[in-house]
Amino acid sequence: MTHVPGDSPWFRNYCPSPDAPVRLVCLPHAGGSASFYFPVARALAPRVEVLAVQYPGRQDRRHEPAVTDLETLADQVSEALEPLADRPYALFGHSMGAIVGFLAARRLQASGNGPAQLFVSGRRAPLLDRAGDWQPRTDEELVTEIRALNGTRDALLEDAEMLEMILPALRADYGAVRRYRYRPGAALDCPVTAFTGDRDPKARVEEVAAWQEHTLSGFDLQVLPGGHFFLVDQQSEVLGAIEDQLTRTPAVSR
Repeated sequence: MTHVPGDSPWFRNYCPSPDAPVRLVCLPHAGGSASFYFPVARALAPRVEVLAVQYPGRQDRRHEPAVTDLETLADQVSEALEPLADRPYALFGHSMGAIVGFLAARRLQASGNGPAQLFVSGRRAPLLDRAGDWQPRTDEELVTEIRALNGTRDALLEDAEMLEMILPALRADYGAVRRYRYRPGAALDCPVTAFTGDRDPKARVEEVAAWQEHTLSGFDLQVLPGGHFFLVDQQSEVLGAIEDQLTRTPAVSR
């Protein structure tokens, strides 16, 4: 594993692919870390160079305070990404990461360095975010929630020491999601591809389809079997769709 140019603390490059024509920048879900995307980097290299975002407050950044506001997190991610716009890149975000990716794409587009494509997964469209949705507020509710979503191995949740390590990031991220409020703004000028599981209780198909309202370019909806973490079991289908879309994106294919 290497860091990207400038030794940025924000990105992990598990499979460096300097000759790849495009980078895929992957943003984790609430409580997630860069290592979640190691299998993605391994599967796509060397055709696509994957940079996995490492949020503060977890793994090798666990001694840094977690960011508790999604707009602020998007500010920091987009600032870190600016120097990496030397070749076409796309963004992929799952769940909370989809919102952070969307917000970062807006900022980067405004600066003239927008992504060639935005991929979102397991998250309803930002314009449908609403106050009053139930969110876990206690540690017990958090653990019950993530156990139900099948995104974290049971062995980790049953290990008191490991649980103590991951709970701060979970608290911060779920708090950030709870406080997030959509702000109307310019639509994206890049294509958007949205993925969801057909049994995802957090992102119903019709809610995910509404991502098309956030782009002036092409939109594609991919519904796959599974729940909120359908992309773990459906990795080959998801990555196949991503590669296919990237090869048809003008900014990448030319």
